[in-house]
Amino acid sequence: MGNSSIVEAASNYNIPDVVNKGLAYAILFAGLLSVIFIIIGGFSFILSGGSEDKIKQAVGTIRYAIIGLIITILSVVIVQAVGQFIGLNVVKYLDLGDIFRNVQNLGENFRGSGGGNGSVSLD
Repeated sequence: MGNSSIVEAASNYNIPDVVNKGLAYAILFAGLLSVIFIIIGGFSFILSGGSEDKIKQAVGTIRYAIIGLIITILSVVIVQAVGQFIGLNVVKYLDLGDIFRNVQNLGENFRGSGGGNGSVSLD
């Protein structure tokens, strides 16, 4: 891939699209990590064997995973609000609706890329 193809590929995107897609990937990644840590916390809770310290640690893992996900999603809203408050035109780069549409499309693409339609053939 030569330099001209990179420039042509880069010229197909504008800054707001790149920022919104980047944030969509970050939110999706944070969501996946949160789900993974919630599952890990759930297993830790189940396998705690009644030990109060292990239960506290498992509940803490679940709590912080949920808090992290909420903060990740709210960070986009907070950046927009602060940008408007101090007079920066952040809105042209951050479109909350576009970000969530990108997250939804990425999620659908991820689920759809599993190969096959979920049915089992007994031929």
